[in-house]
Amino acid sequence: MIRAIQYGCGPIGCWVAEMAAERSYIQLVGALDTDPAKVGTDLCGLTVTDDVDRLLAEVKPDLAFHNTGSSFPGVFDQLAGIVKAQVNVVSTCEELSYPHHKEPRLTAELDQLARKYGVSVLGTGINPGFLMDAWPLFMTTPCRQVKKIKAVRIQDATSRRLPFQKKIGAGTTVEEFHRLVKEGTLRHVGLAECTAMIADGLGW
Repeated sequence: MIRAIQYGCGPIGCWVAEMAAERSYIQLVGALDTDPAKVGTDLCGLTVTDDVDRLLAEVKPDLAFHNTGSSFPGVFDQLAGIVKAQVNVVSTCEELSYPHHKEPRLTAELDQLARKYGVSVLGTGINPGFLMDAWPLFMTTPCRQVKKIKAVRIQDATSRRLPFQKKIGAGTTVEEFHRLVKEGTLRHVGLAECTAMIADGLGW
């Protein structure tokens, strides 16, 4: 039985917790979120708390499902805190899917911490983490020579969660959209990680 906690109780975190609760080999033993509006609410029969240190010390989980943010530097302290409690991590942080090209220093630091405390940190998700990197790489397996990779993803965001819609600029004016793109706050988070993973996997 894997004793797990849910760290981050937004739409993705709640879905992860619900799927984990359906697994016979996973026991959810805690739920965390820093949003005051979520603290004290129920998630899969657990009361959400914001006291990460206390929860980790009390329940001593084997694993943390981490679903709080897209930026690796932005969630680094959270990840480091989990690792120092000797807890394994599976995170959907997009920039953690293949982090060493953009964040070599932070990647090395987290790797050293994980080795020191004897745990693993896995950055995974759908995009990045599968659709536009792992899957294209897998599909090249029978190929004798690969000259280029083209991955296209088309989706209707109107049925997606509100934070995702905001992340891609839905609801903004054309002028606002272009301004946010120029500022770098509106982008496909993880595209650089997808590209680096494919390039390394193909020896490019």
